[in-house]
Amino acid sequence: MPRPTARVLALLELLQNGGTRTVGDLADRLGVDERTVRRYVAHLLELDVPVESVRGRYGGYRLSPGYRMPPLMLTDDEALAVLVGLVGGPRSGVGQARAAAESAAAKIQRVLPKQLAARLRAVLDTAHFPARSDAAPATETDVLLQVAEAARDRRTLDVVYVSRHGRTTARTVQPYGVVAHAGHWYLTGHDTARQDIRTFRLDRMTQATTGTATFDVPANFRPQDEVLGALAKTPWRHHVSVRVHADPDAIRSRLPRGLATVTPLTDDTEWTRVELRAERLDWVPALLATLDAEFVVEGPGELRDGVLALAHRLLTACGDEASPSS
Repeated sequence: MPRPTARVLALLELLQNGGTRTVGDLADRLGVDERTVRRYVAHLLELDVPVESVRGRYGGYRLSPGYRMPPLMLTDDEALAVLVGLVGGPRSGVGQARAAAESAAAKIQRVLPKQLAARLRAVLDTAHFPARSDAAPATETDVLLQVAEAARDRRTLDVVYVSRHGRTTARTVQPYGVVAHAGHWYLTGHDTARQDIRTFRLDRMTQATTGTATFDVPANFRPQDEVLGALAKTPWRHHVSVRVHADPDAIRSRLPRGLATVTPLTDDTEWTRVELRAERLDWVPALLATLDAEFVVEGPGELRDGVLALAHRLLTACGDEASPSS
């Protein structure tokens, strides 16, 4: 049987979830009668927790707007997960993410029990989180929040967007979803002027304003699949096409998501076509080698030269034990 103190803390946690909770609902959640709920509320008031009583048919209790939550009560596992996530993962591509993450981590450590804080400090002092040299441009926090709210509320967005070629256009978009991938935030949705599904990088939005019109998201629409598919088809300088003697699922398991389109060949069930776009080809031969399967380069011709050069280097590295015919 939980002690009264534990139930009072459980009541506080329920109220911190927001909104007005009826006395009956709180009683059911806590496993007590309504009179006991009122007594627990009185305990919170004695602790200077601003619980408001709301009258009327849908009345009950709620926390005063703007009330700042007391220090979090985290288990060891929860505290470690939060701090490692904050310190090790501030490369989400949002505003001043690194500075904000470090500030939040410091605040959490200050309110943790002394012994737990010391143990976690040891992890943070000895762990290393290598930063990427090609850090992604930061998305403005206000833009991300505006876009996310519009997607949640199914309201159109008027945006000013700068393409990768530097062209600025005004768009009206029905935002279907927001996706984080490889250090960037993306919006996918229906571009009303072009009457097509488009993908936009949020760090290229200089302005986003929520409109009044509403819309419905198509059934079974998966924002992550749309974004990854669009990225794989980005018209970079080179269009790479390769036939691979392997099952499509096996190929997908070895390629980064969103990098390539993988299509089974209808005229030969043992072969699969892999297509991707690339600004440079120097990294593609090594990627194809990781597929661990026979492949034939369909294009471009420069890629064949790159594959031959890689094969020659590998054979040379093996010395006299290998030859092109072995």
